[in-house]
Amino acid sequence: MGRITEVIKHLIIINVIFFIAPQLLQAIDLQSLFALYLPENPNFGFWQYLTHIFMHGSVSHILFNMYGLWAFGTPLEQMWGKNKFIFFYFSAGLGAGLIYTAVNYFQFNGIYEQLVQLGLSSTDIQNILDTGKYNQQVVTLSAEELGKFYSLYHVPAVGASGAVYGVLVAFGLSFPNSKLALIFLPIPIAAKYFIPVMIFGDLFFGVTKYSIGNIAHFAHIGGALIGFIIAWYWRNNQFKRWN
Repeated sequence: MGRITEVIKHLIIINVIFFIAPQLLQAIDLQSLFALYLPENPNFGFWQYLTHIFMHGSVSHILFNMYGLWAFGTPLEQMWGKNKFIFFYFSAGLGAGLIYTAVNYFQFNGIYEQLVQLGLSSTDIQNILDTGKYNQQVVTLSAEELGKFYSLYHVPAVGASGAVYGVLVAFGLSFPNSKLALIFLPIPIAAKYFIPVMIFGDLFFGVTKYSIGNIAHFAHIGGALIGFIIAWYWRNNQFKRWN
């Protein structure tokens, strides 16, 4: 992969600044300002579709994403040039945020409609979202459904994972026979097999109840989908290098 390329170097620097800044500027709630909230939440801002890409929840989170950006993005930037890579990266990140929001809105609205059918007013429902409390004799939904409803409203998305998944898919299309290895399965596997397994894993965990931790699986899928569409189009239309 060679030395770190210019765009990836600057993206990593910006991510590190965004990661450190909330710890230094505790008087300002940068999490509420820059993380991606559901549009129904008063903390939501349209700029969050861009800024959430630079926010991370933990050291391991940012390290994993920045390693993926460097490892898989380096050969792409070398092949495409810096301007084309910038366009691709942010397109995948924005697409990830939009698809993630669409899926969350669909799930949120479904539970909201169930509460309306139970006879709750918009004020009653907002009170549940604000306090987490409800009348169990009136609200017959399961605790799991209501917990999900509350979480969809309050928990924002952060991280470059969606954009990095786009980069990962583009790498697989461009270098399908490159050997990759899982940390827990250190057996080299060709990218053309490795990457689809990761995507289908996210799809499985996204539509079932078996997800481990608070992972935005549909942001991963969204970034992978947008990344695939752009990279596939460029590959099959013999793109010109943008410098």
